[in-house]
Amino acid sequence: MPEAELLFSETSKSLKPEDIVQLKSAYAFGQGAHSGQFRKTGEPYISHPLAVARILGQLRLDAPTLTAALLHDVVEDTHISKAEISERFGQPVAELVDGVSKLDKIEFQTQAEAQAGNFRKMFLAMARDVRVILIKLADRLHNMQTLEVMRPEKQRSIARETLEIYAPIAHRLGLNNVYQELLELGFRYSHPVRYKVLVKATKAARGNRREVVGKILDAINAKLKEAGLDATVSGREKHLYSIYNKMVEKHLSFTEVLDIYGFRMIVYDIPSCYVALGALHSLYKPIPGKFKDYIAIPKGNGYQSLHNTLLGPFGIPIEIQIRTAEMHRIAENGVASHWLYKSSDTNLNDLHMKTNQWLQSLLETLSDTTDSSEFLEHLKIDLFPGEVYVFTPQGKILTLPRGSTAVDFAYAVHSDIGNCCVAAKINGDNAPLRTKLKSGDRVEIFTAPYAKPNPAWLGYVATGRARSHIRYFLKNIQYDESVELGERMLNQALLSFNIEPEAINDTQWEKLVRDCGLKCKKELLADIALGKQLPAVVAKRLGSPVESAANEQVSSGPITIMGTEGLAVQFAKCCRPIPGDIIVGLFKKDQGLVIHTQDCSVITHSKKTIDNCLDVTWGKDIARTFEVNIKVIAANKHGVLARIAAVIAKVESNIDDVAMESENDYTAMRFILQVKNRFHLAQVMRGLRHIKDVVKIVRARG
Repeated sequence: MPEAELLFSETSKSLKPEDIVQLKSAYAFGQGAHSGQFRKTGEPYISHPLAVARILGQLRLDAPTLTAALLHDVVEDTHISKAEISERFGQPVAELVDGVSKLDKIEFQTQAEAQAGNFRKMFLAMARDVRVILIKLADRLHNMQTLEVMRPEKQRSIARETLEIYAPIAHRLGLNNVYQELLELGFRYSHPVRYKVLVKATKAARGNRREVVGKILDAINAKLKEAGLDATVSGREKHLYSIYNKMVEKHLSFTEVLDIYGFRMIVYDIPSCYVALGALHSLYKPIPGKFKDYIAIPKGNGYQSLHNTLLGPFGIPIEIQIRTAEMHRIAENGVASHWLYKSSDTNLNDLHMKTNQWLQSLLETLSDTTDSSEFLEHLKIDLFPGEVYVFTPQGKILTLPRGSTAVDFAYAVHSDIGNCCVAAKINGDNAPLRTKLKSGDRVEIFTAPYAKPNPAWLGYVATGRARSHIRYFLKNIQYDESVELGERMLNQALLSFNIEPEAINDTQWEKLVRDCGLKCKKELLADIALGKQLPAVVAKRLGSPVESAANEQVSSGPITIMGTEGLAVQFAKCCRPIPGDIIVGLFKKDQGLVIHTQDCSVITHSKKTIDNCLDVTWGKDIARTFEVNIKVIAANKHGVLARIAAVIAKVESNIDDVAMESENDYTAMRFILQVKNRFHLAQVMRGLRHIKDVVKIVRARG
């Protein structure tokens, strides 16, 4: 085939003669294996592996990768085994083919779980050898290039998957050319009508733009020459998908998007980049807030360049990029540069290290996530389009997706920091954990040994890593605590019916678990703690009460509350109990155990609650803090709130919320404070009474 000869001639410049011999042998082997198979286009099937190998050949990848590309479908679609490939072409080639072949056929919507499981497999293989995903990306690119033969609904399904997963992966690996082509093809088949309209509009506008682009190019070249710089300057065409996205996201018309002109300058070295920037600033005025220095702080995928937007002739915005030739090669080829330019270049080593770090973080997510569809959700979150660059207190730079919060930062530093974080300082100022970070922020995280992830964090974290760790904790760590609490609640219920917990045998447990439709005893105990099963009902089903207990229940010991039970135990907001209060546990279906103070109106005013009340008591040495309401009435004078806040801080309490209402000469303030126990609350109230303008302090209910 002519395509085969093209592959051999194109790769002869970068590969050794013996490598070309191996490629020819792999081609002949693949052609024989796929004999009689045809694509939907009507071409012999071997044309597809050839096209995939040519795409990778243009990235100058090594011989094992190109060989595996020629053979990537033989294990999946023919009778050839991995062992045969290993014997003929070596173990590395066989592992690459196996890594790609393990990926099953995907149906995007109808088999979402199969799709998610497929990506789990792909990333496990990719983590072992990144060349697996390079072959898969080339495979997807050629499939997109020949997608017109598919049914329209199939085209849209594959195009959506390409835009959501494969194009962002190419971007994350820095494969700019592959990324842009996947975007354009994905747009073409997911929105065919919009694509055709934009193609027609850009062709019509191109002629009008040519003269303006020419004038700006001449002016830039003259200015750089005047500055003594030898630079290659070119105008950058906007990609259709980029135009469409800007129109949708910023609600702009087509002409408004196209009125921005882009230019790229490639200079000799890094100092020349900054000299060129200064020269252009003397030619056209920069627009404030648009400068980005990706040379000093490279993007997560290794991309380096200076970006700025200038105000050109007639008020036309001009977007400029300035970079060296090496930066340009990495920008176009990304992680593939590792094979394309085999050198000790620091940038390439950093890029490869960053890629490995990203893959390792994905592996962590994989190990923390048992559900394939959940992993796919985390993956989509991590394949982010934008980034922010933030600093640790030690000056280390962390790259996070746009929209990341202080909690995301904590998990990016270490999972243990994230799990125990309680507060944050951003640029030296105290800030809520949900604060969104901006590039350049310096972030410091404070932890506490008793702290645990809050389920509310899932509502605002932006990274898959943070979301995965939070969910892992809530599912696993709190599951164990729920099991322990459920066992204590059931034992109390059994003893109240004069049934010894040790007297329940395995047969009784197995029957009850089976009757409840559950998998194991632990699952039943967790359901009791979380309010899905009533402990008294479970106790009765486990064993019949003895005759003496038919009408009179036996007293049993109280359940100890430590405050670390997580979702299994909730503290009522109506009375906000704290250690030292006399408490009652109210069991609620689907809510679990809710702790109230004994004098709470919910307990005293509702006879219906009596049957569901459990005897509970506080444990010893409780380390965490609890929320409590206080009401302070103070004279309406200048600075009184500041003095109250200072006293609260002095006794090491924390204000969670405050609401104020003024009437005549007095202000009523309602605080939600964090305190350790009743003694700690007494310290707070005693300190507040010493403030001259404070008239009254009470612990508030409701």
